[in-house]
Amino acid sequence: MRRGVGAGAVAKKKLAEAKYKERGTVLAEDQIAQMSKQLETFKSNLEEFASKHKQEIRKNPQFRVQFQEMCATIGVDPLASGKGFWSEMLGVGDFYYELGVQIIEVCLALKHRNGGLITLDELHQRVLKGRGKYAQDVSQDDLMRAIKKLKVMGNGFGMIPVGGSYLVQSVPAELNMDHTVVLQLAEKKGYVSVSEIRDSLKWEKERACHVLDHLLKEGLAWLDSQAPGEAQYWLPALFSELTSRDVTPEEANQMTP
Repeated sequence: MRRGVGAGAVAKKKLAEAKYKERGTVLAEDQIAQMSKQLETFKSNLEEFASKHKQEIRKNPQFRVQFQEMCATIGVDPLASGKGFWSEMLGVGDFYYELGVQIIEVCLALKHRNGGLITLDELHQRVLKGRGKYAQDVSQDDLMRAIKKLKVMGNGFGMIPVGGSYLVQSVPAELNMDHTVVLQLAEKKGYVSVSEIRDSLKWEKERACHVLDHLLKEGLAWLDSQAPGEAQYWLPALFSELTSRDVTPEEANQMTP
């Protein structure tokens, strides 16, 4: 018969396990300490870099994006408004706060015309025009970052992908995927009809009418009931974008005033 394991052997095994666990804890703590030290070194170098290139970061959008990506590696948001090292040194916190205010002002000024939807291109143009030629440069990427911060505040701001760019929504209207698809369909001509939605999306008439009625109710679309053939639903945000650029003769023939 095999002899049972003695109490001494059990105690020795438990002691060995305790030592391995203790050693593992020490190694883990050493690794954490080392990583923390590396992180502090990188943060210190980042602060030195920011101090040295302050003007480039504030004035050059591409430089600003690169700096933001560097900060993201250590979990730092240099764009956050409020007081602190990054805001005071770079002024980027104030920059995005002021940009957010400008975006709101532009959107409010045009809400009676477009119902709260504006293309990112038009918003960019109007923000630049309002800032003047001597102001700090603003890119569309800056606008998108500022809009994301406004969105967090829960005041209706958001972005809808349309034709490789975006529509900026500045009103708290409930827009689902159906509305987004219809907006994308209307992008080329600035308007859409029930039959066009049915033919392109293979929807039932009731579904198309439900989406269009909602856009009308929210002030995001205008109804042209006198259009030849059938009623047309115009999206003023998209129409203003079309009229602000050169169109081809083919596009002009498709656009009904």
